[in-house]
Amino acid sequence: MNELLIDRRDDGVVVLTLNRPDRRNAMTDGMTEQWRQAITDLRRDRDVRCVVVTGAGSAFCAGGDLSWLAERGVESVPDLRDRMLGFYRTWLAIADLEVPTIAAVNGAAVGAGLCFALSCDLVYAADEARLAVPFTSLGLHPGMAATYLLPRVAGVGVAREMLLTGRTMRGAEAASAGLVTRAFPRESLMAEVLETASGIAANAPIATRLTKVALAGGGHADLDAALRWESLAQPVTMTSADMLEGLAAQRERRAPRFGNS
Repeated sequence: MNELLIDRRDDGVVVLTLNRPDRRNAMTDGMTEQWRQAITDLRRDRDVRCVVVTGAGSAFCAGGDLSWLAERGVESVPDLRDRMLGFYRTWLAIADLEVPTIAAVNGAAVGAGLCFALSCDLVYAADEARLAVPFTSLGLHPGMAATYLLPRVAGVGVAREMLLTGRTMRGAEAASAGLVTRAFPRESLMAEVLETASGIAANAPIATRLTKVALAGGGHADLDAALRWESLAQPVTMTSADMLEGLAAQRERRAPRFGNS
């Protein structure tokens, strides 16, 4: 079974769909391996301008498939540590792509599934999507960088409530709390996401990639660090063909036609 669907659109947008609706798109070993290969391929593809990830069926992602824990004998902590670290890094590799990424949370995003979504640059959720990180209710410490991603995205207060109580947020509330970027009715979510992705894909690729780097980790440490970065990154774009095309398009009152450099 193809557990990850890849749709390469003509405008440079690539849509990745987690495709195990029968398991609410839980991160199985098969899906994890297909995800690893897909991200490796996207990293080398200079035609990609924006990546969207969503889930097939009614859920976004139910998180890690932990059925193997019950099926196997007791493993040592070092062995489990190596397994989990590899799993985390495989899924969170989407954050290392040079192009902008968008999570379209069409339904439930639970545990590692929610953390995975939060590792994207933008997170758009269906109004009624259920978002939760119920690790402790399963007897587990949080994983998939939950103790980093939730405080960074929504603040320590929201992170504490969600991680300590396991409370579920709906998409609309999550948008108000700053946990996701915006929320939309489920029936219009993908149309809104693809419109945004197409707009990003139409922008200058060099400037877009450098801007993503500048915003990584929540932005620069202080004003001077920002000025030092921008005084180098902006001249890089000033010498690019993209800038000449952008200025020409503005002068001629037409849409710019940027290359893939």
